[in-house]
Amino acid sequence: MIYLSQLMGNPVLDSEGEQLGVVSDLGIATGEVFPRVTSLAFTGPGKTPFMISWRKYVDSYNEKEIRLKVVSSDVRFSYLQPEEVLLARDILNKQIVDTGGMRVVRVNDLKLSDTDSSQLRLLGAEVGARGLLRSLSPTLERIACNVTRTLGREIPENIIAWNYMDLLDRDLSDVKLSVAHKTLDELHPADIADIIEQLDPRLRGQVFAQLDDAQAALAMAELDDDEMAAEIVDDMEEREASRVLAEMDPDDAAELVSELDYEKAEKLLRLMGVKERRAVRQLLGYREDTAGRIMTSAFVALSPETTVREAIAHLREVGEDAETSHYLYLTDGQRHLKGVVSLQNLVLAKQTTPLSEIAVTDLVTASPEDDQEDVAKDIAKYNLLAMPVVDDSGKLLGIVTVDDALDVLEEEHEEDLQIVGARSGLAADESSGVLVHLLSSEMWFFFWMAGLVVLALLARASNGAANPLDAVIVGMALPVCLRAAGAMVRQATDVFIEYDEDDEDAPSMAAFTLRGLGAALVFAALVVLAARGLEGLLLAGMTTPEQWKIIVLAAAGMFVSAGVAAFMFLLAPILLNTLRARERDSQETSGIALRVVAMLIALALFVAVAAVFVLGLV
Repeated sequence: MIYLSQLMGNPVLDSEGEQLGVVSDLGIATGEVFPRVTSLAFTGPGKTPFMISWRKYVDSYNEKEIRLKVVSSDVRFSYLQPEEVLLARDILNKQIVDTGGMRVVRVNDLKLSDTDSSQLRLLGAEVGARGLLRSLSPTLERIACNVTRTLGREIPENIIAWNYMDLLDRDLSDVKLSVAHKTLDELHPADIADIIEQLDPRLRGQVFAQLDDAQAALAMAELDDDEMAAEIVDDMEEREASRVLAEMDPDDAAELVSELDYEKAEKLLRLMGVKERRAVRQLLGYREDTAGRIMTSAFVALSPETTVREAIAHLREVGEDAETSHYLYLTDGQRHLKGVVSLQNLVLAKQTTPLSEIAVTDLVTASPEDDQEDVAKDIAKYNLLAMPVVDDSGKLLGIVTVDDALDVLEEEHEEDLQIVGARSGLAADESSGVLVHLLSSEMWFFFWMAGLVVLALLARASNGAANPLDAVIVGMALPVCLRAAGAMVRQATDVFIEYDEDDEDAPSMAAFTLRGLGAALVFAALVVLAARGLEGLLLAGMTTPEQWKIIVLAAAGMFVSAGVAAFMFLLAPILLNTLRARERDSQETSGIALRVVAMLIALALFVAVAAVFVLGLV
């Protein structure tokens, strides 16, 4: 066995030992299960590229050199054939989709197998750590393997066999993607969406090109990032994009169309069928983040007089085309909602029973202008699979399904995490993510260090008015007000997340301010008591003026910290109003940024008060 990385850069020698160049690539014919290496590409003097037939000219090979059968004057050069690809140029370091593991991986090396003394065949792609180490340096791979072996572990090879791979770009001019174990059309749409989200943006359109319109529509609806879906549609041919939109559920199509620019959206809508276009335009007429925007018109509506037998026959015809057939909605001639029949009640009832006799008439409904989060919470509260959306006259406009409700709740949760400065979807092995989280949660330490430096520099520049050591002693109390600033941000964001501005249960700004003031006073009192207790304990038996000075400075720092902390808590209502104003303006607010601002204010106040009233620098 040998790897491509072990051949690259090796000298190419003729039969007499004269060097013709160094190996730059290998060509393979793709029509076989394990394709033969058919061409040798090497770089000659002056970096001139050459290519020769492997079978005709190569005599032997190893990790140090490739030797030809003939002298240099007898070599005849050739060209890459239409069915051939180059391993290093076209496959190495490219992304491939491991559909067995539902992930996108990168080809770090290629494993080759010799079938006789001179013939090479491609076995597969190495996508693991060993291939990456080997591509950097074979010595580095050996060292890493020896170290892990000493520790009782092995770095395994991770090979995706070529016979489980399929070239995405069929003209073979630029192999960008391979599919292993399954073909794309055998995967669940959610798995296809997960794979697409991991791919390089240049490859996503090629994946959709492998799917039929129905599969592409389902996969598009599963994408979590609406902007990514819009970019894919932008890159598609207009008629193809309109067909995919027509296959999507109206609510998903409306969400996607709303992300496109106006001219593009209008072109695609005009190319859609009349029925599909009307359904999408109706949903686009409602405001964003409302029940009207996320509802769908794909539901089963029947008259109350319909019998169970007739309803079942109707479901057999159109049930698969409806968003959900778990409920049948009973409407009159003007489409006013009269009741709902669950699929369970339908199956258990007699065939001749009218639907009106088994329908539930005490219904939980939503208005198209209701906030989507409230509707999602009601669906969860009442354990519904779908909630009907009706207008003021009771006319059934559409339904919000449980999958859309889950998407809304997940989206709102992500927004709440962003507000408090948390990261979502952090895997346990993402060391960089853990480091960022640690730095953001303990940022007060860096502000503390900065405050000590500023106080010491001010003391040094005071021409003897204060000692830098005194400034450091005072600054030892700074963490108290910095942590209070962080608590203030958390208090404001918690209230912001829990209550809407118009929520009847939300505390008034006056109540919120009084609560913050009360917490600040209690906190300051505790800090003062702690400082006095510490002062009494440390002063016992201490009589030297220097010891007394240290205690006084430390206590003074604690008193300053208590005052600043109390003031920072009073800023919480102002911060809450800022949060709500930014939300109304649809501006993303980061909890980390808010903590930074709050700690900067606390740091500036502490340094100013300590410099003037304790150290006497001004």
